[in-house]
Amino acid sequence: MAEVFGSESAHEHREPSEVANGSASNAVVAGSPEEACDFAASTFAPIADELDRKAVKCFPGKVVRKDLTAMMKRGANVPTFVLEYLLGMYCSTDDPEMIEQGIERIRKILLNNYVRSDESETIKSKIKELGQYTVIDKVSARLDEYGDFYVATLTNLAIEPFVMPAEYVRDYSKILQGGIWCIMRIEYLSVDNSEEDALADVFEEDPKPKAKKRGSKKRGPEDSPFHVVSLKPIQMPNLNLDGMLAMRAEFTTQEWMDLLLRSCGYEPDALTEKQKLHFIARMVPLIERNYNLCELGPRGTGKSYVYKEVSPYSILLSGGQTTTANLFGRMNGGRYADSMVRSGLVGHWDCITFDEVAGMRFKDMNAIQILKDYMASGSFARGHDQMNADASMVLEGNINDSVANVLKTTHLFDPFPPEFNNDSAFFDRVHLYLPGWEIPKMRSDLLTDHYGLITDCLSEFCHEMRKRDYTFLIDRYFRLNSDFNRRDEIGVRKTFSGMAKLLFPDEKMTKDDVRMLLDYAIEGRRRVKEQLKTMAGVEFIDVNLGYIDSDNPSESHVVYVPEQSNDTLVPEVELMAGHVFAIGATTDGEMAVFKLENKAVAGEFKLVTEGIGQARSVKESMEAAFTFFGNNARRVASGMHVESRDYLLFYNDLQKKGMSAELSLAEFVGLCSAACSRPVAASMVIPGVIRMSGTMDDIHDLEDIMRVAKNAGAKKVLLPLGCISALQGIPESLLESVSPEFYTTGDAVAAAKKALIL
Repeated sequence: MAEVFGSESAHEHREPSEVANGSASNAVVAGSPEEACDFAASTFAPIADELDRKAVKCFPGKVVRKDLTAMMKRGANVPTFVLEYLLGMYCSTDDPEMIEQGIERIRKILLNNYVRSDESETIKSKIKELGQYTVIDKVSARLDEYGDFYVATLTNLAIEPFVMPAEYVRDYSKILQGGIWCIMRIEYLSVDNSEEDALADVFEEDPKPKAKKRGSKKRGPEDSPFHVVSLKPIQMPNLNLDGMLAMRAEFTTQEWMDLLLRSCGYEPDALTEKQKLHFIARMVPLIERNYNLCELGPRGTGKSYVYKEVSPYSILLSGGQTTTANLFGRMNGGRYADSMVRSGLVGHWDCITFDEVAGMRFKDMNAIQILKDYMASGSFARGHDQMNADASMVLEGNINDSVANVLKTTHLFDPFPPEFNNDSAFFDRVHLYLPGWEIPKMRSDLLTDHYGLITDCLSEFCHEMRKRDYTFLIDRYFRLNSDFNRRDEIGVRKTFSGMAKLLFPDEKMTKDDVRMLLDYAIEGRRRVKEQLKTMAGVEFIDVNLGYIDSDNPSESHVVYVPEQSNDTLVPEVELMAGHVFAIGATTDGEMAVFKLENKAVAGEFKLVTEGIGQARSVKESMEAAFTFFGNNARRVASGMHVESRDYLLFYNDLQKKGMSAELSLAEFVGLCSAACSRPVAASMVIPGVIRMSGTMDDIHDLEDIMRVAKNAGAKKVLLPLGCISALQGIPESLLESVSPEFYTTGDAVAAAKKALIL
């Protein structure tokens, strides 16, 4: 049987240029040449932009087209970095036909040489019958100090431990640090001479004394008939970190962020700036030691993808279930026990992810106390020993209701099981609460078809950067305010450090760069504090986390969370796209402030409302806004595909004064905001009525509007130019508190552009 790898003793890694010159030309292509060319042209046509060209230039041999990875992943249940290694060997070319041929060869390699645990005996038989055979598997080794050799084991190929040649251990030290995926050629040498010995006994008149049979002593790895002929790592055996840091200067901040996102398989052009930061934050546990992240949100947003597919240094615990011994090690580990087993998962992995936290169960309730100790200090006690570890903890799960409804009745940690609920000491260890409800569900336009770093390069970068500390970069420009306690500061500094290592690994940060990451880090920690305040009350009353400008100590900034109201109804923070504050008269004639929360999802252009009930006039006003939106949205921002989405509206009566049918202009603005993923101007309220005909009513009761807006904490109100004369009679104290923003009278499109700062 001929092997796909060929007859070479080791499958040598080739640079992309060598592959392009024909290294994959001998692959078999199904169908006629014309069919192959047509298929290749349609499926593997190169898609490149300026960032692609820059990535290929700066990281030769370390980038791959991510759409090819996704395509191969659908039909091959193998680690992503294995696929990308093979894609780098056979598909690093712009020629569609060469790419198609490379794909075919990779499929044959995976079919014949990738070891699956259920085919282990078949592969062993091939090694024996052919004498030698090439396999793809993960190999790890340890030193047998008494035998003076290295003992190796394979993850999927079920053969007894065998001797690993010392030169491979010296060249690829990761073999000793948890193992490495590799292409290995294995030889089988028979050592069984029992038949010859039996014949000698029969025919010799004076047989010689029998040698002691091999079976009479315990066999060891040195007796294995399996021997390593050659070994080539699939994972990167080492990373030139300094060279990679030097390349950061070739990219702008936006380009580097987009490259990181593409390296994880996401298309940054489909994300808002805030969503990009959320995806970057998911990577912080991979690059920051002892970091605790919690992400709860809707299903289907890819919460576990990064921890399962991007890094071989991360482990995902499906269902969130494990044991104390598995997590922190066995207390009865013997003298010769494997140290990595005795220290548990926290001593073996960079990141441990508990998937589906609602199912987290520990038979030993002491495990929760040990986990709390570890999350706070990075150390834990087992038996008579105090042990330290660096693994980060990720807690993720689902929220089965809208955030607004959850906050009305309980807190955002409610999905945790009863063992954890209301344990404020446990949740106080969380450094960042990532709002999963702000992340879009995974769909095809979120998956990139551009170049990105191979996942092994990205994971090695994160693994090496864990040794560095960037928390001090905050102090160049800002000081944290007095509401911070020690755990708040640790959480914010760790989040900032992790994101800075990802986005600014060369430490070259401007003041605005530091402010951007600091705002994000504080928001994530304040989200934790707000829930702790709900659980434990006065103990966590200091939630106004913020910072002071070191150059201007009089300038203080407090960071809020979008979903949590502060002392005012209209906080001075940027809202999520689709959210808008409206002001209008209720059915009883009382002026009030409302919040309209819109969300765009894939669909067929329908409006689904919640919170309106049977109020017919309110429904009709929202339908008028939706009809006007369908006819005029493209005039607000070009490129919006409004018909391919459904729109979900949550009508929030903030002051419980009753419904209002005078919020249609605000709803039109909110729909435009959701469709183009652009937030409404911060601290703005919007009055105004759009009729089904598309005409607009005049603004009435302007002084009441201004007074209610001021009392609600708004800083801006959106008004038509026709109100300028009426403003002359408004008290000066109101105008000092609430600034009018004007648009052309009767032009709702102009109003939307003003509100969205377009």
